[in-house]
Amino acid sequence: MNFKSYLLTFIFVTCFVFSAQAQRTIIHAGTLIDGVSDEAQTEMSIIIENDMITAVENGYTNPDAGDEIIDLKSKTVMPGLIDLHVHLESETNPQKYLEAFTFDEADFALRSTAYAKRTLMAGFTTVRELGGSGVNIALRDAIRQGFVDGPRIITVGKSIATTGGHADPTNGWKQELMGNPGPREGVINGEAEARQAVRQRYKNGADHIKITATGGVLSVAKSGDAPQFYMDELNAIIETAKEYGMHVAAHAHGEEGMRRAVEAGVLTIEHGTHMSKDVMDLMIEKGTYYVPTISAGKWVAEKAKVEGYYPELVVPKALEIGP
Repeated sequence: MNFKSYLLTFIFVTCFVFSAQAQRTIIHAGTLIDGVSDEAQTEMSIIIENDMITAVENGYTNPDAGDEIIDLKSKTVMPGLIDLHVHLESETNPQKYLEAFTFDEADFALRSTAYAKRTLMAGFTTVRELGGSGVNIALRDAIRQGFVDGPRIITVGKSIATTGGHADPTNGWKQELMGNPGPREGVINGEAEARQAVRQRYKNGADHIKITATGGVLSVAKSGDAPQFYMDELNAIIETAKEYGMHVAAHAHGEEGMRRAVEAGVLTIEHGTHMSKDVMDLMIEKGTYYVPTISAGKWVAEKAKVEGYYPELVVPKALEIGP
């Protein structure tokens, strides 16, 4: 090797080593909850290289040249939290029901970026977005690509409902405006439309599927717990979703709609307010998981007591089902 080649090799290796060292970050954690140990640990160091945790060490590890130190000796460090039921396109407030008429898609999209960042800064690094207009798909992609700060999002896009059911976006509108939403908008009747709606969600880029197996609290419709799908519709949705590698989450308050959803093979029951022992046993048999959304129930029950916060049709449902 001549001198020039040797010098170039030396410079390359030196730069590579320096670059590798510069990528190491050491977090000094006063208290560490690692999700593995039964008890919190004190005075710990977390070693990160190339954006991956490579070691967790007792004591405060001394840095090498080029290491970055993050001093959290007075803080508690823990893994990112996971929330399996969020809606990042909007927030609950007295003006929410008007937003369908006053907001454009861009308004929902821009506000969702603020809600996503707020969720991340609260400690949630992964969330399952269980239904909005479909803007949540673009939000997921923007976060993945680094344009927006937010948690990793797994999204269902727009939920699937039946006509007049919870998640029919036109509930409570006057007839001139409500029209006849169909599978594209996430409203189905019958087996064929059920399959079409799943395929549309897949085409739109959703990760998974959500159905509203019973009535709901915040929709402007009378029933909060009546079943809203027949078994042929449920079977069509779940069979089609499985073909695309998607699982199905089911919003459900009432026992009968919940039982049908579990029998058909949904992966999760969301809310599960009037869950019976028979339904619980069936969930165990079918391997169905429960996402209880306890804070949501408490919130709607509290706000239902504030005059004018919710439409009159929503208040009795919130007072009954929320607690």
